[in-house]
Amino acid sequence: MHMQRSAIREVLEDQAAQSSPVPGGGRVLEREALAPWRRFASAGVAKVTTGVRRSGKTVFTRQLLGDRRFASVDFDDERLAAAGREDLDVILGALHEIHGAFEYLFLDEVQNVPAWELFVNRLQRSGMKVFVSGSSAHMLSRELATHLTGRFIQIEVFPFSFREYAAWQGLEARPTTAGKAALRRALASYLAGGGFPEVVAEPAMGNIYLSSLYTSIITRDILARYRIRHAKTFREMAASIVSNLARPLTYNKLKNTFGLGSVHTARNYVDYLSEAYLVFVLDKYSPKPKEILNSPKKAYVIDTGLMNALSLSPAKDRGAQLENAVFLELLRRRALDRTTELFFWKDYQDREIDFVVRRGNTVTALVQVTHASGRDEVDNRERRSLLAGAESLRCKNLMIVTWDYEGDDKSGERRIVHIPAWKWLLMTPDGNPTGAAGREPVKPPAR
Repeated sequence: MHMQRSAIREVLEDQAAQSSPVPGGGRVLEREALAPWRRFASAGVAKVTTGVRRSGKTVFTRQLLGDRRFASVDFDDERLAAAGREDLDVILGALHEIHGAFEYLFLDEVQNVPAWELFVNRLQRSGMKVFVSGSSAHMLSRELATHLTGRFIQIEVFPFSFREYAAWQGLEARPTTAGKAALRRALASYLAGGGFPEVVAEPAMGNIYLSSLYTSIITRDILARYRIRHAKTFREMAASIVSNLARPLTYNKLKNTFGLGSVHTARNYVDYLSEAYLVFVLDKYSPKPKEILNSPKKAYVIDTGLMNALSLSPAKDRGAQLENAVFLELLRRRALDRTTELFFWKDYQDREIDFVVRRGNTVTALVQVTHASGRDEVDNRERRSLLAGAESLRCKNLMIVTWDYEGDDKSGERRIVHIPAWKWLLMTPDGNPTGAAGREPVKPPAR
């Protein structure tokens, strides 16, 4: 069923009149991921920006386009909900009528339109430079890879990092006692409220906004898209996973707990949560691919504020919140180096390492996370597990991210670095120190 041409034109004129993608035309922070991707803005490949709903993909893509003349269409507009593949050429024609000639085209939340990837492929062949955004990793499915055959790059956008949060607050990474205390307070607020841009800008609306956002993701990005019949069961399973982050997860246990028809259904349900960027599943490390596939998983949430908004007692496990924040930061760093993989490690003696970082076939770092504030508060099991993992995985880069303890431990030839979370999270995605507000590099605290 075709939409009426006049109705399409009216919607696109309304969208063109809204010059600011930020509600109310408010303040905009330049996202840190822009720098490495700017050189691709004029490249003849589709730029596909993905990420969770409301993470700032639209603003990021507009920043990436800069002052280039472009046309855009937001398919998340409910007035375009009925748009189908037969309407795409009508939309393109209407955009030319409104904007005149343009070389750059931004298709926002285009995954809502069937066969959109064929349309993008045709535009690419005609010489149009296409930018695409969407709230589903399914956009990079086999069909997209097939139709664009390598002529696209994926750019992942996350809610604000702690660096961006601190920059928004105007904080500097200073080695003074007062400066470090300010950063610890900021980190506590960041863990509590999370990094979604609209919550960072308006903290008072946090829980209400985040609860509504969660409902929207579940309803629009998962239940409606995948036509899940047992919606109540799915909601219960999703809430359980979000509330029990960093704990072992098996598809068989999910099947039994929620009375699902099969392990296959349980796996699909978790995949849907992952494709919506709501939950990330971490595999257990093994050199054997089959063992990785069949081993228990650990789940993390896209945002600690979202997790807290849904929890009955959000302050009960600050260590889990901090671990989740460290995981998300590792994901941001991985997004800039696709050769990097993340795992957790556990041996037959139940010694466990929170994060294993592997590049190619080499394990490059082992990372533990603890909410400890002093050396005597760091559980010796954390250190023993790191040393056991270092021996098994042949890795010398051992780190414990703490709440506020800094120092080194040596065990034979092994050295374990302890670093405060506020300091580690302020490092750039490539691991270099930076100033919180982007003006001065972080300096080591005076000892």
